[in-house]
Amino acid sequence: MFVTGKPKVWLRIEGFVLLIGTIVAFSQQNQHWWLYPALLLVPDIFMIGYFANSKVGAFFYNLGHSYPLPALMTYSGWHNKSYLTIAIGVIWLGHIGWDRFFGYGLKYDTRFKDTHLGSLDK
Repeated sequence: MFVTGKPKVWLRIEGFVLLIGTIVAFSQQNQHWWLYPALLLVPDIFMIGYFANSKVGAFFYNLGHSYPLPALMTYSGWHNKSYLTIAIGVIWLGHIGWDRFFGYGLKYDTRFKDTHLGSLDK
């Protein structure tokens, strides 16, 4: 079952807000601006599990496209006073926002195109 109707719209708006929020947060890290676009798509490396099968692929994709790991990275950077680590964690969260805004949700085990935000076939 996929999210439909107004809740789907709200989830996509949330993704946009997260993306914009991470751009603002990144701007406060005194990092080079080229870093944000250069690293924005790096979390897609978590799609590598799809080379094995859709179940492994969905697990790794969802691991890299949900909030716990980038939040942990951001916290680790804050705790260790590593502004670059904070910036990378923020960019990672921005990637998640980007994906949600464009309709790329968390994956089901069935196939890559089946997400919690609907099928990517549409």
